[in-house]
Amino acid sequence: MERTKLPIEAIAAKTSRRGIGRWIGAALAVLAIAAGGYWYLRSAGTVTPGSVYLTQPAKRADILVTVTATGTVEPTNEVSISSELSGTISAVEVDHNDIVKVGQPLARLDTVKLEAAIEHARATLAARQARVAELQATLEEANQNYQRAVQLEDRGISSRQSFVAAKAGYDRAVAALDSAKADVRVAEADVKLDESNLKKACICSPINGIVLSRSVEVGQIVASSLQAPVLFSIAEDLTKMELLVDIDEADIGKVRVGNAASFTVEAYQDRTFPAVISQIRYAPQTVEGVVTYKAVLAIDNADLLLRPGMTATADIRVAEVKAALVAPNAALRFRPPATTTARTGGSGLLGLIIPRPPSSAPSTETQASENGKRTIHVLRGAVAVPVPVRTGQSDGLVTEILDGDLKEGDAIITDLATP
Repeated sequence: MERTKLPIEAIAAKTSRRGIGRWIGAALAVLAIAAGGYWYLRSAGTVTPGSVYLTQPAKRADILVTVTATGTVEPTNEVSISSELSGTISAVEVDHNDIVKVGQPLARLDTVKLEAAIEHARATLAARQARVAELQATLEEANQNYQRAVQLEDRGISSRQSFVAAKAGYDRAVAALDSAKADVRVAEADVKLDESNLKKACICSPINGIVLSRSVEVGQIVASSLQAPVLFSIAEDLTKMELLVDIDEADIGKVRVGNAASFTVEAYQDRTFPAVISQIRYAPQTVEGVVTYKAVLAIDNADLLLRPGMTATADIRVAEVKAALVAPNAALRFRPPATTTARTGGSGLLGLIIPRPPSSAPSTETQASENGKRTIHVLRGAVAVPVPVRTGQSDGLVTEILDGDLKEGDAIITDLATP
């Protein structure tokens, strides 16, 4: 068999294509190595050159610990007034924001039927009193007949039947008089009831205060029932009000009766109002799984700027520390980068080209040690030195340092800045 001989030009072209392929493969290998190295360095998590620690000096400052809660402004004593009687409103004598006194008429019911009922009750009482007088005379007559029958019975000149009849007549007269007297008492009670109803036809204010709402007009028919409609709402004294706030169960243990507080309302955003906790209620309130407890804050509203129903945000002071050695809260959260250990690459050629990233060795420090202390880091020289400290009160920005190797002016590390 004869072999076919290729021309020299074809052999040269084939050799050139193989050379280009080698160059392309080498270039791809270099790019893969570069990408793997970059990924390796990024995954290592080590401190890059030029990184600096951000520090704040330990200093002394006043700490004010507060609990924030929201609620509404309410009158100290608010009374809802209805009518005990059914009837037609004949007059309305007050309006919104009117100042009222105890016993002052707010509205009146039509009294024609009530006055007629009183006249009927009084007439019935008079008739029954007259009946008592009549039976009193009858009793007197029966008593005389009975006494005469007794005398005749003693002398033996009257029959037994006559004596028994006289005795029975006397007893009937006594019973009739007692019944008539009871009827008089019933009639007297009816008169008192009708007179009381006539007084209740005047819907009067039970307290001194201001009319917050009025929901009745002349000619309106009022139906007395177990849930009579509210005709008026009166607040006793708007110069003394209270703020009802909901305190989260996580904060309720910090709050005490007598704690001072301050609050703001949307109507006066540039003004802060003082208050004092006067009551903390034990009954819980659960809304969407959140448990809160109601606290009552006493308010002095002498200038009458606050109105019922205003939404307020209160800051309750639960602790205050003067001139405490403090550290920033960021320092309690800071941890220096953990040391890293290299891991062997994968198998095969790819493992030789792209090694696996180093893994971070677990830090031996914990945020709080077993004895209740926490660790902060202080920059001494150029080294971050861990310092165990015992912490106290915190206002959310700084924390009181009660114990530990920390002095005023020490550079406390709060973060690590990388270029």
